[in-house]
Amino acid sequence: MGALARALPSILLALLLTSTPEALGANPGLVARITDKGLQYAAQEGLLALQSELLRITLPDFTGDLRIPHVGRGRYEFHSLNIHSCELLHSALRPVPGQGLSLSISDSSIRVQGRWKVRKSFFKLQGSFDVSVKGISISVNLLLGSESSGRPTVTASSCSSDIADVEVDMSGDLGWLLNLFHNQIESKFQKVLESRGEIFHRNHRSPVTLLAAVMSLPEEHNKMVYFAISDYVFNTASLVYHEEGYLNFSITDDMIPPDSNIRLTTKSFRPFVPRLARLYPNMNLELQGSVPSAPLLNFSPGNLSVDPYMEIDAFVLLPSSSKEPVFRLSVATNVSATLTFNTSKITGFLKPGKVKVELKESKVGLFNAELLEALLNYYILNTFYPKFNDKLAEGFPLPLLKRVQLYDLGLQIHKDFLFLGANVQYMRV
Repeated sequence: MGALARALPSILLALLLTSTPEALGANPGLVARITDKGLQYAAQEGLLALQSELLRITLPDFTGDLRIPHVGRGRYEFHSLNIHSCELLHSALRPVPGQGLSLSISDSSIRVQGRWKVRKSFFKLQGSFDVSVKGISISVNLLLGSESSGRPTVTASSCSSDIADVEVDMSGDLGWLLNLFHNQIESKFQKVLESRGEIFHRNHRSPVTLLAAVMSLPEEHNKMVYFAISDYVFNTASLVYHEEGYLNFSITDDMIPPDSNIRLTTKSFRPFVPRLARLYPNMNLELQGSVPSAPLLNFSPGNLSVDPYMEIDAFVLLPSSSKEPVFRLSVATNVSATLTFNTSKITGFLKPGKVKVELKESKVGLFNAELLEALLNYYILNTFYPKFNDKLAEGFPLPLLKRVQLYDLGLQIHKDFLFLGANVQYMRV
């Protein structure tokens, strides 16, 4: 039924990500493993969510014909149908080997109330009714597959419901008369309620241009869900940022805090390149940084690291507003990091490696790259990294689904991927 499709997405979305290389046809960058414990929790919470959703929906009106003795053929209408109460008792969510998931709900009942009226050419009668719907069962099968690009797909192969018994009791003018035809009316009610099944499909997405490495996941099943995130996810993001030029930067003196001892002026650079201040006295500099290739993140057992490399071109800002190139440097370093997770945030800590500075070209004579390297290392170690680590310690929100909270988190770093296990709690409104 439509309510089922609206009530469960937040709970079942993670389950739909469950996949294997056989199902995807390509190595995924993100894999979710849902254990039996997680499946049963999702089914339990899904039942409660569906029960709440059912109380808010309005069933469609329906009409029919009936023959009344000594009166002739009349037309009845049932309208203003609302679910007054419901009791959903049993649910189960099971994997279907080689296909996907099967969700079933059984032994449930619903009570519906509304209004009725009967029309005949020379009279009109109306009243209220009460319907007890018993023995409700719902079944939904989901197939997991992939597009030619390797993107995972989810298809509802079947969505059906069945009702064992419907009892209708009507009150009002001549309600007793309509009760004589309860078999006919109850059969109509049952067909209307069972016809509320709907099947939904997801939109197609753009193809993947890069493939991820194979992830050999640890055999752990104590928690509800496990997520494996390949370095492919982070590195494709880095490639995109690099291609779009987001990793390039430009720094001028007015961007540096006023209380900083380091200024981007020819005078401040006299210790590194003495001739610069003599050729261009009391002028400002601009540094333009570029990354020749996207920095790639490396996962190895217990460790996460990246080796950024950039080239920096320095320009003197002339009084004519033109820029004069004066020197080019390359800067390389190594950074490793540790990550931790709590119920709602990712936190981390960077461990810096030594910065190496190399002079590529100078148009202003001698350049003391060793002195600049020593200064940069001192500044980065004592100022930049402490401030950056303070920000990492504050953490960044986990990209969780609405009203979904993780607890009992455990993080492992393996070759080529992160492995995160957690239990899940769905926060009902």
